[in-house]
Amino acid sequence: MIAIFGLDGATWDLARPLMDAGAMPNLRGLVERGTSGVLRSTMPPVTFPAWSSFMTGANPGKHGVFDFTRRLPASYQIGFVSSRQRRVPTIWRLLSDAGRRVAVLGVPTTYPPEPLNGIMVGGFDSPVATGIDGSFVYPRAFYDEMRSAVGSYAFADFQELRIGPGWHAAALPKLREGIETKRNLAQYVLQREPWDCFMVMFGEADTVSHHFWMFADPRSPRFDPAGARELGGAIAEIYGRLDAALGSLLSAVPGDATVLVASDHGFGGAGTSVLHINRWLAEQGWLGFRGGSGALAARIVRGIRKFALTALPARLQERLVRRLGRGVARRLEGWSRFSAIDMPNTRAFSEELNYAPSLWLNVRGRDPDGTVEPGADYDTTVGAISEALLDWRHPETGAPIVAAVHRRDTIYDGPCVEEAPDLILELALEDGYSFACLPSGAGEGPAVRRLEPSEHMAGKGGGMNGSHRSDGVWALSGPQVAAGRQEAASILDVAPTVLHAAGLSVPSWMDGTLLPGVSGRPIIEDKPAPPTRSDLDADGEAELWRRLVALGYLEDGGS
Repeated sequence: MIAIFGLDGATWDLARPLMDAGAMPNLRGLVERGTSGVLRSTMPPVTFPAWSSFMTGANPGKHGVFDFTRRLPASYQIGFVSSRQRRVPTIWRLLSDAGRRVAVLGVPTTYPPEPLNGIMVGGFDSPVATGIDGSFVYPRAFYDEMRSAVGSYAFADFQELRIGPGWHAAALPKLREGIETKRNLAQYVLQREPWDCFMVMFGEADTVSHHFWMFADPRSPRFDPAGARELGGAIAEIYGRLDAALGSLLSAVPGDATVLVASDHGFGGAGTSVLHINRWLAEQGWLGFRGGSGALAARIVRGIRKFALTALPARLQERLVRRLGRGVARRLEGWSRFSAIDMPNTRAFSEELNYAPSLWLNVRGRDPDGTVEPGADYDTTVGAISEALLDWRHPETGAPIVAAVHRRDTIYDGPCVEEAPDLILELALEDGYSFACLPSGAGEGPAVRRLEPSEHMAGKGGGMNGSHRSDGVWALSGPQVAAGRQEAASILDVAPTVLHAAGLSVPSWMDGTLLPGVSGRPIIEDKPAPPTRSDLDADGEAELWRRLVALGYLEDGGS
């Protein structure tokens, strides 16, 4: 048996001190029995592409998932990503096709669930605001069974957009309940029947790090001493509870099982410097903002959208999205991101996503109001913008803001590369803390500013106090795994390792190799990747949009 335990956003920076202090004995034991190390994420380290690479062994240029959303061809509209945008099969599919029984619980980008030889409960991209329904459980009959066994099941039974007095004290019990619910479901599934491959994903390490970092880290420029007295132990508590859940589940796994614990990315603190990338592009002459009535219209669109997200009850939001359908959802998201930009007078622009800073060139023939000619003009513009970004300095400290600029074809490979932004930015850290990327609106104000103290405790969309890092965690033990070894690996290496441990060949289109410490050589099977899956239907995409909005992933560049 292969048992996989996903800890979204877990980092050794937090786990190792807790292991050393005896607060995470189960993870410590797994590390001592097997091989472990840093698990390098995708670039940028974003949940959807990272978990997609985890379960396919392919880089985003092959599997086609770059973000929670996607630019639609020949438009400035935004579509929403689901499992049906993934161009290559998951390990669950490959294992099922080989006759193996699989169970997959709560992994992101598994909505809608794929029919397989086993069961699948979709991840937080599933289309329900606080709970789940049968639409994201396969087989659908298992939905009633799981409710009878463990009761209601929720991914994030609280909003993360509006953070005010009392929010953290109310959220922490919800995180505890979430761990308990997922543990109970996982225990039930493990005891239900023997599985060839089992996976459950816990998202609580990610959520607690986003919102509670400022209470746990005295070095953070957002450190809140008063809040720390009450909430300073929240992150350590959640890590400890995750370790206890791991211990409970390991007791239900056969002793000769191969066990993997892994995260999709790591974590760190966020500082107080804010970047408005489109304002910087405007200062450099590469972007034009709309003036007059155009600027007013842009503010109105953002205002309506923000009011809908923050003031309308969740059930009313959901009914509106279901009624209006995906066409309005796509236009609304596109308007929100791009309506302030004067596209005919723009050569480059950014979606200003806090979790994935990047740039699009406005290319003639590709984009409706393109101004950059393909070929030499494109290459010259890319070079000039990249050079200027690397020269961008913080106005207060003089330190570099951008550590590296990557052309998409230098970090991605495959038939989907052209769906990625033209330039992916790797931002520098400011004294070890990340910059916050926030929307420029109609272009008012400086390109770099400091957060006001009232903004330090921000929710999704406002620059949360904890942010993603590339280095996640992995720890593997089992009959084919060396003990006591530590070495870095890539998130692309997980899928080939799982197939190898199951005694199956590894498709030649996978980019990863075996995780360090695993014995044997993989059997590489030379076969092409399967064709692209069909697009999500209108009702499904509208519901998915509602879900992502409710969680804050689409709120004005949320992290």
